[in-house]
Amino acid sequence: MSAVKASPSQIKGRAAAPPSKSVAHRALICAALSGGGSVRGVIDSDDMRATLGGLTNLGVQADQIGNTVNFKKTDRKEIHPVIDCIESGSTLRFLVPIYAALGMECTFIGKGRLPQRPLGVYESCLPQHGVRLEYNQSENLCLPLSLKGKLQAGKFDLPGNVYSQFITGLLFALPLCNGESVISLTTPLGSAAYIDLTIDTLRKADIVIHSVENGWIIPGGQGYSPHDFVVEGDWSQAAFLLAMGALGGEITLTGADINSHQGDVAALDLMKRFGADITVSQSGIVCRRGALRGIEIDATQIPDLVPILATVGAAAKGVTTITGASRLRLKESDRLAAIARCLGLLGGRVKETDDGLIIEGADGFQGGATLPGFNDHRIVMSMAAAALVCDSPVIIEDAHSVAKSWPEFFDVYRECGGEADVIQHRE
Repeated sequence: MSAVKASPSQIKGRAAAPPSKSVAHRALICAALSGGGSVRGVIDSDDMRATLGGLTNLGVQADQIGNTVNFKKTDRKEIHPVIDCIESGSTLRFLVPIYAALGMECTFIGKGRLPQRPLGVYESCLPQHGVRLEYNQSENLCLPLSLKGKLQAGKFDLPGNVYSQFITGLLFALPLCNGESVISLTTPLGSAAYIDLTIDTLRKADIVIHSVENGWIIPGGQGYSPHDFVVEGDWSQAAFLLAMGALGGEITLTGADINSHQGDVAALDLMKRFGADITVSQSGIVCRRGALRGIEIDATQIPDLVPILATVGAAAKGVTTITGASRLRLKESDRLAAIARCLGLLGGRVKETDDGLIIEGADGFQGGATLPGFNDHRIVMSMAAAALVCDSPVIIEDAHSVAKSWPEFFDVYRECGGEADVIQHRE
C-alpha cells in the first residue's frame, strides 16, 4: 500500500509492543560475531533484513524460523561483498567499523535518504586508524561507500553529541582489534541509553568494556561467545500505542518492560505528564484519554519519540516545547519539518526552531487533508494517531513506509478500533 484513508475513531483494545528494533540489531550482531546462538524476537521488517543481509558475509549462516534467528559458522565468504543497508542507518553505522576491524574490503549501498546521511566521525577517525573510505564526496553522498584496510586499535576522541550509533559501531568493532583502545568523549554524551543498551548486549556475549569518566576502555583480542538472546518489546513503537490511547480512548499495552534500558521508556512518564490516565499492573499498561496539557520536553536522549510527542502536544491545551532534536533533520526525512508540515495541514500551530518545535495545542484536528508521509515510518504512524481525533477523515501517503520498522502497524491499529482503509496500492 502507499496511501490509507484514516478516519476519526474510538480506540478500545489490547496490543503488544513489537520486538525492539534497537535490541534486535545489537543481538543479531553479537550472535553473528560469535558464530552461534540465537535471537528470538526478530520481526520481518526492512531494517532487520538489512542487518541480517549484512551479517551473512561474516562467515555465518542465519536461519530464521518464525521470529527466531539461529546462527552457525560457515565457510561462505564473498570477495568484496556489496552490503545493502536499504534505509537503515543503524545497519550502516554498526557494520562499517566491524568490517573494518576484520579487514574485509566491501562496499555499502542504500536507498532513500540514507546515501545523503553523513558518515560523521567515521570520516575522520577511521582513516586515522588504518581504514580508507572511498565515496563520491563531490555529489554530497556517502553511499556507495567502499572500505579498504584494517582498523587498528588506539585512542578515539569523539564528540558525545554525535549519533550514538557511531559509538556503538566502535564498541562492537574495537574488541576484535589487536591491542587496547580508548574512546574518549570531548562533549557530553547524547542518547546515553542507547550506549547502555549496547554495553548490556555486549556483556551477554562476554565482551568486556570498561566504563571510565568521559568514555570507555576496550581491551583488544576478545572473542564473542554464543548466547541465546530474547528481544524485549520496543518502547519507541510502544509510544505510538500509548498515544493512541491518550488521544483516542483506551488501550492496554503489553510486552513492554517498564524497567527497560531503552531510553524511549521515557514515553510512559511523558504521557503521564501530558495528562493521560495511566495505570500500570501485571496484566499491562492501560492508557486512557485524559485532559491533555502542553509540557516542555528535552529530546536529547529520546529523538525517536519526537514525532509522536509533537502530535500529542498539538492535541493538548497550552504550549508544548521540544528542544534538543536537531539531529532529526538527518533522519529518513527532516522530521522536524515533516511533522510541522503535517500538523499544520491538520490546523495545528507549529513553529520550527533550530533544534526543536514550539507547538500551540488545540482540542483535536481538522480533517479533510492529504498528509505527505515523507516515506518516513514515524511520520506515517504519528499521523495515524492524529487521525483518531480529526473532525473528518484524512489521507496519509507513503503508508508502506511502516514496513521499515513495524509492518503490522496498521493491522494492530485496526484491531484496536482505528479505521484505516487502503486506497492506493504501491506498485
